[in-house]
Amino acid sequence: MMAGFGHGTRRHPRSRGRTWSRSGPDRATLGIVGAVCAVAGLFVLGIVLGPVAIVCGWLAMGRRWAGSRPVPALIALVLGVIDTAAALMWTF
Repeated sequence: MMAGFGHGTRRHPRSRGRTWSRSGPDRATLGIVGAVCAVAGLFVLGIVLGPVAIVCGWLAMGRRWAGSRPVPALIALVLGVIDTAAALMWTF
């Protein structure tokens, strides 16, 4: 009898390596976290929280500009840019 040829112990080879899903609440959570960081960055630590908000917003948008954009992700991205620019102007 032949052992396997792909039909044995490893039925789902990709499922073991993935620890987080690519869609669903993870993107929504990133958008909300980014929006909270962006709003907090308007008041304190804008030089740190601004780039964090930009990254969270970009990841929540799915790393692309085309298609529908979730509102919290867009808010996080725009306010993160404003936070970062204001913090840089304040510093120099």
